[in-house]
Amino acid sequence: MARYRFKQIRLYVNDDLALGRVIDLVRDQAHYLITVMRLKDGAEILIFNGRDGEWTGQIEQRSRRACQVRITGQLRAQTAHPTLTYCFAPLKQARLDYMAQKAVEMGAGVLQPVMTRHTQVQKLNLERIRANVIEACEQCGVLAVPEVRETVALKDLVAAWSEPGTSGRIIFCDESSKGNNPLDHLAKLTPAPTALLIGPEGGFSDDERAFLNGSEAVVAIPLGPRILRADTAAVAALAVIQATIGDWQLAPDPDDSAETNVL
Repeated sequence: MARYRFKQIRLYVNDDLALGRVIDLVRDQAHYLITVMRLKDGAEILIFNGRDGEWTGQIEQRSRRACQVRITGQLRAQTAHPTLTYCFAPLKQARLDYMAQKAVEMGAGVLQPVMTRHTQVQKLNLERIRANVIEACEQCGVLAVPEVRETVALKDLVAAWSEPGTSGRIIFCDESSKGNNPLDHLAKLTPAPTALLIGPEGGFSDDERAFLNGSEAVVAIPLGPRILRADTAAVAALAVIQATIGDWQLAPDPDDSAETNVL
């Protein structure tokens, strides 16, 4: 199966995808292709829906404001959904947009908002987060679109991961953990469903920290000698988790080229 084509326009659609199907694009997508990118009839783009892999399609323009895409072939089969859950206390909008996009790029399969005592944003626009998730998938060649879940309280999150028979764990970035190097802690863990928990801008309260450290489902790790902002901590923690116990450890696809692409 071919590697992701970084130079082609790529769009997410809700429709089922199969050879020969014709997909009606929503107005914003049609405007983007026809008016912004100035594509003509017959131009090829990439299409995916998070279920059926990635396909090529040819544009069939119906008017100045509407177009269809005829599916012409499959490029990549659907990939498995990542098992990494990213749990976060909501941030102010611009930083939240950035954080959602980076979580997708780093391989999170679920984005789980969590309310804590010091969370500053109490009302969350989940549709905006989902839009950022889809945009990141479109830009970075992601096939398995991460799920954006409804907000939960911190205690409910830990309770769900502590239920009998649950084999996963929550990795909690705690500045009071021993040492500075998270690798010393992560190296002791075996592969299992994992959630990363990043706190709010004001940090966790003392009783929340005590609660987390007292749960058998939670593993505390440090994240270096400096205090990081929540969005910075998220990227740093996702990177070390993926490099030690995550999908960076997976064998490469033999069909992938050796070329490294950076957007």
